[in-house]
Amino acid sequence: MAGVASGLALATTLMAMQVADNMSTRGCPYHTQIAGTHHASPPVLDHGFLGIRYVFHDGSAEIDRVLPGTPAEAVGLHPGDHVLSIDGVRVTSGADLQHRIFAAHPGYVPTLDIERADGTHDAVSPRLIAWPSITY
Repeated sequence: MAGVASGLALATTLMAMQVADNMSTRGCPYHTQIAGTHHASPPVLDHGFLGIRYVFHDGSAEIDRVLPGTPAEAVGLHPGDHVLSIDGVRVTSGADLQHRIFAAHPGYVPTLDIERADGTHDAVSPRLIAWPSITY
């Protein structure tokens, strides 16, 4: 159970980072410069970004949320879908999925085997993008 809790904590932290990153790179209407200052973290240009939040259980990663404007949304991933494998290799844990996407370079097009919420299977091939950078 501790593994599930730590996985959820990691997924929540990563999701918060992804949302903040996504908002800052898209010109979020709520983003303002404070006292004329603008600070930016260096971009993480060499890591892949898919744009999902997920929970790993029962041998697959169940998608909990799909971020708008991401490769996951572009290929039609939805909450309730399960990621079973990447490039024909079974996903064995949440950390495995995270590592395999993060270790890929932007522009890489993995093939994801998906079990849809209705039980059908599908293969999708999103083109990964770079992790968005955070600006303040």
